[in-house]
Amino acid sequence: MKTVGIIAEYNPFHNGHAYQIRKAKELTGADYCVVVMSGNFVQRGAPAMMDKYLRAQSALINGADLVLELPVCYAISSAEHFARSSVALLDKLGVVDTLCFGSECGDIHILTDFAQALLEESPVFKETLDQELRKGHTYPQARNTALEASAPHLTSHIQVLTTPNNILGIEYCKALLFWESAIIPYTVKRAGASYHDNCLETGFCSALAIRESLRQAGASEGLARQIPTASLKLVEDAYMKTYPIFTDDFSLLMQHSLLAGESSGFTEFSDIDKELSDRILKFLPKYRDFRSFCDLLKSKNHTYVRISRSLLHILLDIRKESLQQYGKEGWIFYARMLGFRESASPLLSAIKKNACIPLLSKLADAEKKLTPTGLSMLEKDVYASHIYQSVVRYKFPDGNHLSEINEYKQPIIKL
Repeated sequence: MKTVGIIAEYNPFHNGHAYQIRKAKELTGADYCVVVMSGNFVQRGAPAMMDKYLRAQSALINGADLVLELPVCYAISSAEHFARSSVALLDKLGVVDTLCFGSECGDIHILTDFAQALLEESPVFKETLDQELRKGHTYPQARNTALEASAPHLTSHIQVLTTPNNILGIEYCKALLFWESAIIPYTVKRAGASYHDNCLETGFCSALAIRESLRQAGASEGLARQIPTASLKLVEDAYMKTYPIFTDDFSLLMQHSLLAGESSGFTEFSDIDKELSDRILKFLPKYRDFRSFCDLLKSKNHTYVRISRSLLHILLDIRKESLQQYGKEGWIFYARMLGFRESASPLLSAIKKNACIPLLSKLADAEKKLTPTGLSMLEKDVYASHIYQSVVRYKFPDGNHLSEINEYKQPIIKL
């Protein structure tokens, strides 16, 4: 039995994602595909446009065999920690042979070479990086100069570090090296639109284009062409009942969280230094909504995405102390199932036999299976889901919801 892993957000699931699942199985000869997916909040520091169960079901309909949720504390962290924790989860299952991801360059050897150089951080790399940062260069600029000085054989490929999927792919390769994993990486050359392309008319458009289309015009014929036929009805039936959800839908909750912490500052929250905490306090009286506040807080040292993630850490109560208790950066304590295909029962049996972490199909079993630290991590996932579902219910009061907001009563998806 061969199993390929995919790390994804599916925000939302579209034709390009269905293509990747098919290509991953074909390229690796895998019998099964395990997806590690962000839950209701994603790495760029925003709520997912569709809830995690709808996105998981779309993935399963289109070829995934098992979808697991990445803990929220890592789902909204830096690219390095997002990748490291996702790879750790796949590795700890004990059954995943390969990891397949999309990239702009399509060359796994180049990506692996960059990963090795960045993970090792030779003395020349560290010294050059420090010098360039002191000169006032941005981190990407300083990193590139440091790589050219410490790994001149990579200079001709330095443009690889200018595109988002290449960068994330390098982080996946770094994570495999970091964990000394036996999982073999493969990459599929990205087809269609670029990550930041907001045109909906391309063959494989970006998830950004779909989100922007829904923000500006709602559902359309163009959008329907970008969603796999197998899951189109599922998505159409949920439209304006449980989605679309956008960052500004959390504006009032975010303002409340900021006002509640105004007296003590925000440096105890993950990814927030004193400079950012002071800026939050300085500009808080000008708060209007979530997105405009991120724009207001932007500075040379703090990008929009980092600020948005930091504000979500406040909203979801993700603190530095909690992350330190989890131990090694990216450490995983459980594999929580969002959904699976019943034809994948041999895969589930193999995971239960070989995994070194519990496979959770019912939250009610968590207290018996997890350590106190693992339970603490899981509680953050539950809290984040309740926050998200509260906003969904408020935005779509006539939608088809559960009778109560309770993650413990949410059944996993079975196909």
